[in-house]
Amino acid sequence: MKMFISALTMTAITGLAACGASDDMDSHENMGEMKKMDNEMDHSEMEMSGSGEVPTGLEASENPTFEVGDTAIITADHMEGMKDAKATIVGAFETVAYSISYDPTNGGQRVENHKWIIHEEIQDATDEPYKTGDEVKVKADHMKGMDGAIATIDSAEETTVYMVDFEMTTTGDKVKNHKWVTEDELTKQ
Repeated sequence: MKMFISALTMTAITGLAACGASDDMDSHENMGEMKKMDNEMDHSEMEMSGSGEVPTGLEASENPTFEVGDTAIITADHMEGMKDAKATIVGAFETVAYSISYDPTNGGQRVENHKWIIHEEIQDATDEPYKTGDEVKVKADHMKGMDGAIATIDSAEETTVYMVDFEMTTTGDKVKNHKWVTEDELTKQ
């Protein structure tokens, strides 16, 4: 399937080049857009459902905006079918959430700006939060090839993260124990 998508992407790129861009800027924008689309396609390997296990050392939030059992609407679009889904809160935890970029350990295409891993999902994590540009070793398996990858921190945010159950808006598939959405990616119904 991945080879088909890559072939389809290359066909589209070739087609764009054959049509001829009006100037070099248009060509660069088209290539950049195709690369962005290809990177987003890599998120199709994201493990949407999880076991419900939380990393060692992760502490429950004492006063979260959304309590376990509450429902909320997801405003994030990490994956197709996630935005505007009705979520049930399974867990709320205080931590630092990171967006990361990394080359998968299974040889897949580089993943840019993956949201989110948390501080407790970093191998041998320091006591202090990491900063943009720091390199870390990931010990989370949200996507194939993520566990053990060396990642660059794209952003860091101290926040409440939530584990949620929801139904995909595109397919109706049920997702259980999805890790993670941040507090600003949820809104009250």
